[in-house]
Amino acid sequence: MDKVKEIVAEIDKGEPKPLYFLMGEEPYYIDKIAQYIADNVLAEEERGFNQMVLYGKDSNLEEIVSSAKRFPMMADHQVLIVKEAQHLSRTIENLVSYAENPQPSTVLVLCYKYKKLDKRKKLYKTVQKNGVIFESKKLYENQVVDWIRRTLAGKGYRITPKACVLLVEFLGTDLGRIGNELDKLTLILSKTDEITPELIEKHIGFSKDFNNFELKKAIGEKDMKKAARIIDYFSNNPKDNPFIVTVATLNTFFTQLLQYHGLKDHSPKNVSSVLGVNPFFVSEYTVAAKNYPMKRVSRIISGLRQLDLKSKGVNANNMGQADLLKELLVEIA
Repeated sequence: MDKVKEIVAEIDKGEPKPLYFLMGEEPYYIDKIAQYIADNVLAEEERGFNQMVLYGKDSNLEEIVSSAKRFPMMADHQVLIVKEAQHLSRTIENLVSYAENPQPSTVLVLCYKYKKLDKRKKLYKTVQKNGVIFESKKLYENQVVDWIRRTLAGKGYRITPKACVLLVEFLGTDLGRIGNELDKLTLILSKTDEITPELIEKHIGFSKDFNNFELKKAIGEKDMKKAARIIDYFSNNPKDNPFIVTVATLNTFFTQLLQYHGLKDHSPKNVSSVLGVNPFFVSEYTVAAKNYPMKRVSRIISGLRQLDLKSKGVNANNMGQADLLKELLVEIA
């Protein structure tokens, strides 16, 4: 992200801002920026007297401001990092007076996770003027796939599109969790190795053959024998393959397929843009569209919604996952 690079560049030049307000739904970059500031503003020998971590849950703004107004000892700066600052949300606007005239020798970092400041209020405008506001937005699934590729490329590694999707399939869109698994892979693998589903299965433990991605692909191709084998595997391993995730994945797929049917331009570039999928997977929608006409897709989406309700106990008579999965396959076949 450009903003992250800009913050890092300022710190590397020895020109940190006096106030960093890191906010938003995605905690990954908030943690990364805060840690970078902690590791790079002060020399190691300066940190003992000049670096402090407070927690919003155990502090109040008066304590934070008081600490921020102190002068550094035998250093150009002191660093004060406030973690879990979102717990101060009720009084956070009271930081305005400090933000209007922040201590130049203090680098105050507030980690305001899962929330954000009201842009209409004075604190937002004041911090924007005298410091840095960074908003870490949650990424969509298709954006996470690209994020994985770019993150690995930055470290000199390559990964196949299918392997990227497999990681998102099993880890979701939590960048922190994904980042930890990528770190494990880069420790084990050589930069000459392209990361494939086989390597992910070997080193992380996901099945490359029995997952929602392969189920979606088999259903799109109308390979019901393969789909049935995957469904059977899911039935025998319910904890690793919750039905609610499977039905949500297929609902997304058929909703996108409905969009595909409505497009006039079926070029890979346009389909990729409108559906929000990697261009590598556009061919799967082309194949599925031939197997499932628009009216059939609409009926399947309706059926999937009913199954989703049943999985939550609505008109289900305590149906188990195995029965729900069988009904799902019958609904689509």
